[in-house]
Amino acid sequence: MNFNFGEVLTRAWQIIWKHKILWVFGVFAACSRGGGGGARPFSGGGGTGPGGQPFPQLQRTLEQIGQWIGDHPWIVVVFVILVLVLVVLSLFLGTIGRIGLIRGTEQAERATERLVFGELFSGSMPYFWRVLGLSLLIGLIFLLIFIPLMLFGIFTAGIGFICLLPLICILVPVGIAVSIVIEQANVAIVLENLGVIDGLRKGWDVVRANVGTMIVLALILFIGAAVIGFIFAIPIIVAVFPVIFAVASNTTTPLWIAVLCFAAYFPVLLVLNGIMISYIQTVWALTYMRLTKPVDNAPVILEANA
Repeated sequence: MNFNFGEVLTRAWQIIWKHKILWVFGVFAACSRGGGGGARPFSGGGGTGPGGQPFPQLQRTLEQIGQWIGDHPWIVVVFVILVLVLVVLSLFLGTIGRIGLIRGTEQAERATERLVFGELFSGSMPYFWRVLGLSLLIGLIFLLIFIPLMLFGIFTAGIGFICLLPLICILVPVGIAVSIVIEQANVAIVLENLGVIDGLRKGWDVVRANVGTMIVLALILFIGAAVIGFIFAIPIIVAVFPVIFAVASNTTTPLWIAVLCFAAYFPVLLVLNGIMISYIQTVWALTYMRLTKPVDNAPVILEANA
């Protein structure tokens, strides 16, 4: 099949630019995609002051925090509950975001003049458990694969990791291929109103029948996302310099400046990342529609049974 990459990439941008409400669903979708590119200014024991000792102000601050937690053990329980709530919330918003982007893309292709947030949100609920179930199923399979590998590496004092390196190198492209199948399966579940297994089978059929197209498109999106992600991360990289100065000058003031700069930039980064995710998801949705629907017919959404 003759696939027009330029048309799909251009059309995806036209859709998210006209229907900026999809940016919100892109931010939602980013919630369950992990913190890729999460820069860590320092690791390990941090900087050292005179005599090789950790610089005093930061050390005293950490000791005070540790003492306060020791005096208030309930804070650990609150922290664990908060983490669980955030995990559940991220799974919910991430799933709704992916579904909303797929439905929004399809409606835009039907020449819908205006996309409504409430309709996209509520209309995504009938597909929620199936799309979430697919993500959890794939996640469980990867855990069953990686946990034994990690344990083998740990119990062999790291030697196992060296032995497993060829296998890990193989698993990386396999993981990328699986992610492409999942993208197409999610679209199939939403647009064709399929179950988890049928959606996965449909996604696999689409990818298998268009391997070359999928590989080229995945490379375009991966390289493009990497370049754009690096540009987004430049302010964070710049914020690392005050941390280096703090370590060298034995003072925490530049460190707090870096923290404040990051806090101010974080909402901007969240929106930019949401726009990028909405674009990528729209490209995958359009790809599915172009490969499975007749060129001269507009795709028609199949509403799920409540």
